[in-house]
Amino acid sequence: MTSLKTAFYLSAALVLSAHAASAADTIKIGVLNDQSGVFADNGGVGSVAAAKLAAEEFGGEINGMKIEIITADHQNKPDVAAATARRWIDNEKVDMIADGAASSAGFAILEVAKQKNKIFTISGPGSSDFTGKACSPISFHFNYDTYALSKLTSEAITKAGGNTWYFISADYAFGHALQRDATKFIEGAGGKVIGSSAHPLGTADMASFLLQAQGSKAKVVGLATSGADVQTAIKQAGEFGIVESGQQLAGLLVFITDVNALGLKATQGLQVTTSFYWDLNEQTRAWSKRYFALTNNKVPSMVQAGVYSGVHHYLAAVKAAGTKDTDAVAKKMHDLKVNDAYNKDVTVRPDGRVLHTMYLVQVKKPEESKYKFDYYKVVTTSPGEQAFRPMSEGNCPLVKG
Repeated sequence: MTSLKTAFYLSAALVLSAHAASAADTIKIGVLNDQSGVFADNGGVGSVAAAKLAAEEFGGEINGMKIEIITADHQNKPDVAAATARRWIDNEKVDMIADGAASSAGFAILEVAKQKNKIFTISGPGSSDFTGKACSPISFHFNYDTYALSKLTSEAITKAGGNTWYFISADYAFGHALQRDATKFIEGAGGKVIGSSAHPLGTADMASFLLQAQGSKAKVVGLATSGADVQTAIKQAGEFGIVESGQQLAGLLVFITDVNALGLKATQGLQVTTSFYWDLNEQTRAWSKRYFALTNNKVPSMVQAGVYSGVHHYLAAVKAAGTKDTDAVAKKMHDLKVNDAYNKDVTVRPDGRVLHTMYLVQVKKPEESKYKFDYYKVVTTSPGEQAFRPMSEGNCPLVKG
């Protein structure tokens, strides 16, 4: 009996030892997002493909450690997001988490990442609070946020004469932050918000909200929502004749995947803020060609490009640090400039904000589009230092004083 017990414990110890060795020899990255709901198109499995493209650029391994990408669908439920992140870190030895999708789910992931001291590169969630009151040493906000979206889009439209606004906003963290930030820039440009209504996530019928917007007589109907919800709002706004009746439609977060789904006829003339456009230059076109091949010719959104950029920068930091230790890698991520297929020498601030160049673009008319996914023309280019909120205004506890 004693010998059997000894053999059992020895066998268990060997299994645990092998598991520990395997974890030590692997850089495990988890892409956690919405793969079946309203954000599946602009993130979803496309974000997983983007992460894989980043790993490919390092040959699939760094310093003898194999890069492994895993993924899960949190269904935009904060409790599912938190439980998955905790299980990944505790049981599956995940080293970092990417994407996040909805801001509410993103904040839940961030809390677990902070507790477990694991890096979180944020791409889908848009709340500017990720680099404000919720900032942390282990979180990095790639591509857009509600401040930059609001600054470029709402400020430009207000200055052009759209000085009264009615908001239809998503009733969760992202929508509230986007309307809050946009209001600041509208008022700063001499405009006024005269009303708003909030819709639940996944609203199939926007009729009541659109009727309230029409009744307000506001010059601009601001859509502080995203994903399938913004598609529904734009489509039904056309059915209600919002634009034909003299009001302007402003989508504060419209992805190229939304334009693709709705078509140029429905979206032509919309001004959109983005950190990434596949057809911007030779580098973005070359990267997108690889993305097309991996996704059966899907057009990449800035969320998916942001996942690629976050994972790529994390891996560059692991390589430079010579270790995957969180503290060492996080320090390198702050020290190193972001350099990838669409960023050149971009700074990461102490609050975790990645200072991407942002672009205000206009959706082309159908007759202006010359080839597949030829959707945008650049109106304004804004350096990250100008596009994003000054660090002094964010109330990030890491940088006070």
